[in-house]
Amino acid sequence: MTTNLRWRKSSRSGQDTACVELAHTRTAVRDSKNPTGPTLTLDTADLITAIRTGRLDR
Repeated sequence: MTTNLRWRKSSRSGQDTACVELAHTRTAVRDSKNPTGPTLTLDTADLITAIRTGRLDR
């Protein structure tokens, strides 16, 4: 599934900054430092809800 995806980094991240990249489908993320590595498939709406409600806070 993830072989034909187009990826993008946040426009707020710097050129050399490692960050998470989001697939154009909004169903997969990956580590920008390892673009050929594994991807995480997820429901981004659920992820955004978890972030906004603080469920991922440490």
